[in-house]
Amino acid sequence: MTISAREFAIAAHGDQRYGERPYVFHLDRVVENLSEFGPLAETVGYLHDVVEDTAVTVAEIAEKFGPLVAECVALLTDEPGSNRKERKAKTYKKLATVRGVAELALIVKVADRLANVRACINDGRVALWAVYRDEHPTFRAAAYRPGQCNRLWRQLDDLLLEGACGVRV
Repeated sequence: MTISAREFAIAAHGDQRYGERPYVFHLDRVVENLSEFGPLAETVGYLHDVVEDTAVTVAEIAEKFGPLVAECVALLTDEPGSNRKERKAKTYKKLATVRGVAELALIVKVADRLANVRACINDGRVALWAVYRDEHPTFRAAAYRPGQCNRLWRQLDDLLLEGACGVRV
């Protein structure tokens, strides 16, 4: 399923870019973060942005990859809003309510955020890194579950510390 999810995501994202790179670069980094969580997490990792960023629907994801994958992708899709702050506030509120098997979406979300923050640091995107840093307390309050993917959370917390992107606050 992971290979077909990757192929599906590459086709869906088409010519989209992740900074200077093809979008699959980002997807592969997210899935690398998920390797210890198994093929289902990897499948969701490849698909996490397709509903938000392409014409693919949650129903299509459910038909091709099953209801749990579709539920996770829906949870990972930003809620509508007039700006980033509004979209993220609504999305984090949604994530805060997730329980049970759908918590797989939270693991994928932290893997995605970790990949994004690493890219900011590697590419010198200080302004975007600062956005992630400023959002982190609210993001963590919504998505963190004790004992779940603690290694990923530790890495993310460390990368968002003062000075991690060459910034002193």
